[in-house]
Amino acid sequence: MQSIFWIIGVALIVAMAARLFQRNKDRKHIPAALQPGKPLPRFQAIDDKGISHESSDLLGAPAVLIFVRGGWCPFCSAQVVQLTSYYKEILDAGARLILITPKPLATTRRVAEFFKVDFEFWLDSSLSIADTLGIRDKNAVPSEFNSEYGNDTIWPTSIIIDANGIIRYTELSRAIVDRPDPQTLLIELKKLY
Repeated sequence: MQSIFWIIGVALIVAMAARLFQRNKDRKHIPAALQPGKPLPRFQAIDDKGISHESSDLLGAPAVLIFVRGGWCPFCSAQVVQLTSYYKEILDAGARLILITPKPLATTRRVAEFFKVDFEFWLDSSLSIADTLGIRDKNAVPSEFNSEYGNDTIWPTSIIIDANGIIRYTELSRAIVDRPDPQTLLIELKKLY
């Protein structure tokens, strides 16, 4: 009788270990450049008005950086809609909210106008920021959108940096449908104070 319990116990432990292994195998690992405690790497972008920015422009106040794939991605669009409910709280917490996308500039302007919120939209059309940060998603744009967006895009990623440009929080989506809860971003942001 004891041997049956022993076998069942071992089987349960093996099953739990296999599940944990599978869950961790599917999880995206945070690239070295985005590890919390490191300075945000240097990069350049232009905003939806065509003005050039550098990552060093973020110094002086905390910032929440949200990397979205493009208007063709329904999960990114849903994330932006969800953020519209929280952006005021993020701004009230003293932080900037910047969405970084590889979309064409005209499309980015239309999105900014549609949502009628004070998001900052920065453009990474060449995906040089994605390469610098290690979040390029190769051949991930559906073929029907390749002519406008190209083949590669950004892996959905959220980063919080402090006023000194140090990364304090990084979350990569585990799957394309997965996005961070804006409340989680607020909680992490408030830890800076």
